[in-house]
Amino acid sequence: MSTKMSLQQGMERAGSAVAMLWKPDQPAWKPPVVADEYAGWRKEQQAWLERVAISDLSYHMRDLFVDGPDATRLLADYSANDYEKFEIGQAKQFVPVTERGYIVQDGILMRNAADSYTLTGPSASQSWVLYHAERGSYDVSFFDEPSSEYRYDGNPPRLFRFQVQGPMALALVEKVFGGPLPTVKFFHSAPAALGRRSFRALRHGMAGQPGYEFIGNYEDHDFVRDAFLEAGEEFGIARIGALAYAINNLEGGWIPTPTPAIFTDASLRDYREWLPFFSFEGQNGFHGSYYSEAIEDYYLSPYELGYGRSVSFGHDYLGRDALKELRDKVTRAKVTLELDAVQARAAFGDGYFLSHARDRVETEDGRLVGITYHTGPLDPRDVVLSLALVETAHAEPGTRLQVIRGEHPGPGSSADAAFDSIALDVTVRPAPYGDFARTRYRRNEP
Repeated sequence: MSTKMSLQQGMERAGSAVAMLWKPDQPAWKPPVVADEYAGWRKEQQAWLERVAISDLSYHMRDLFVDGPDATRLLADYSANDYEKFEIGQAKQFVPVTERGYIVQDGILMRNAADSYTLTGPSASQSWVLYHAERGSYDVSFFDEPSSEYRYDGNPPRLFRFQVQGPMALALVEKVFGGPLPTVKFFHSAPAALGRRSFRALRHGMAGQPGYEFIGNYEDHDFVRDAFLEAGEEFGIARIGALAYAINNLEGGWIPTPTPAIFTDASLRDYREWLPFFSFEGQNGFHGSYYSEAIEDYYLSPYELGYGRSVSFGHDYLGRDALKELRDKVTRAKVTLELDAVQARAAFGDGYFLSHARDRVETEDGRLVGITYHTGPLDPRDVVLSLALVETAHAEPGTRLQVIRGEHPGPGSSADAAFDSIALDVTVRPAPYGDFARTRYRRNEP
């Protein structure tokens, strides 16, 4: 019998899920292993948007390799994705939900073969799949590889991942490979090779225009990286460090690591007893000026996060009926908030910062209409941005609102407790923002 504390025990000892997860001034996450900066986060952001950049994604995500005759059935039973239209070599935004239709956590699911998948992302969706595989009758096998933050054996990861992004990405790719790669749709992959090294090229786009993510055996990591860096010199290539990488998704509109909706359902008590307290679910806290004692107020639906296009109703799965009801009850939209430049500099300074604070978004008369999730500077645009969910009535681009920046005292205080805060003027913009919103290439473009 394990003596390790479970998530359920940790929650009970704290008194509630919110008391367990409320962590004032918790520093924002950044990727492990890679350097904080190579050329400086400002220059790296500029290269990402104006030239070409390479990001090393080999270390910060958990990989779950799922194989076996029942691999598709398992994944289809516990996610809202369409598996009938899921090609080999294709990747999809993985959308697992609870019985009530709220998101457990997103991830990226790659189909390697008819009965073989790789699920990649922060951590919670992999645990969700593993748990249900253990409790069900599925003929599957797993290889579970944690991120480098939790890999204590000193061994490297199984796979390397490099993103090559920016307006000159395709020109660089053609130089490295001696010509264009096979034409594939967005989020589909094609085989690629350099010398005797074979890997996959996933058509991607993290800078508002076409790019690639290259995935292969880690033993080829240095060779592939150096090939791109050498060929990229004429294009002004930059290596993206941990600081720039952690804020670059602001333009793309991806809200990182939503709170898993697993803490209150009685039917998930066994799951909470299975999960360790020292897990993503037990340790990834929140803070900011928005506070509620009800953990349900931090839950999100796939529709709020912009994953509605990934939701399928063509098969039965956990949460399907609830998702049908939630589809018609969406009251918030994902937006980018552009902060007033003068106020932002006064509040955050001119240097680097990143915040995942859940700060209140209010109307000028103080009514709560939304919550922020990810705030930081986009230096080449000379703006500070915040990804937020706001009530649809206030989500029209150009709407003026306020973000209340501050740290609520949290558990033991009322939701409207007094605390030091500052109101920052913001303007609603689309999410994605900037070049993403104006020139984002079509999903089905080669």
